[in-house]
Amino acid sequence: MAILWFGSIGDIVSAEDWKELKGDHFIIFHQGEDRFASEVLEKSEVYYTQIGDDLGYERYSNFWLWEHRVKIYIYPTQEAFLSGTGRQNWSHGMADYTKKEIRTYASKEGFQESILPHEIAHLTFRDFVGFKGEVPGWLDEGVAQWTEPAKRAIVRKTMRSYLVSDKGYSIKDLTEIDIRPVPLTQAVQLYYVQAMSVVDFLITEHGRDNFINFCRELRDGKNLDEALKFTYPTVMRSLNELEEQWRKYILAA
Repeated sequence: MAILWFGSIGDIVSAEDWKELKGDHFIIFHQGEDRFASEVLEKSEVYYTQIGDDLGYERYSNFWLWEHRVKIYIYPTQEAFLSGTGRQNWSHGMADYTKKEIRTYASKEGFQESILPHEIAHLTFRDFVGFKGEVPGWLDEGVAQWTEPAKRAIVRKTMRSYLVSDKGYSIKDLTEIDIRPVPLTQAVQLYYVQAMSVVDFLITEHGRDNFINFCRELRDGKNLDEALKFTYPTVMRSLNELEEQWRKYILAA
């Protein structure tokens, strides 16, 4: 799980403590082995293309090039990451859109398959939708998690077990939650599972093109109900109808 960060991180470590490796769209700053940094850079370039293709977001000629390259800071341990960023102890990474930076740490398991695409997806998504529209946190987090292939295979089954146990937020409540300051609890875990589940439903059941159009309508100023009504006029025209259709989809699994 990770968050999108909007404020200044600050100069956590002096510049001389970071080694630097440059690619076409990313600059890796690290304190560990050069080989690991090279693998991260190679994977990042692959995800750059893959995530854009999966989500269908348009690319422009100057997207993350030259001085616009994304900087990825890799701390040597989770303890160093938490100390340097001040995040909650359940956080494994953070994406700072204003600085085009990702900060994470070199975990032994799942880093390149999960944390890395998750954080790149945060920045890709925000490059598409911006910050002016009514874009809820669950949509941002749901998209970032949806780009993690391993989670796609289990999210529907996991969410169904929550609903069968009478657990789950209303989508209205999900929209109003700010999960960033909340300590790790089952409520946080449920938030992330449900966020991805709703995004997975929109993309899988109603198509990627419609999902892109839905996000575009939010970007261009429509509220959630208006964007749903414009994009899915015969299926779901409000958050209540989205929740009704989503619950039917999950419980039918």
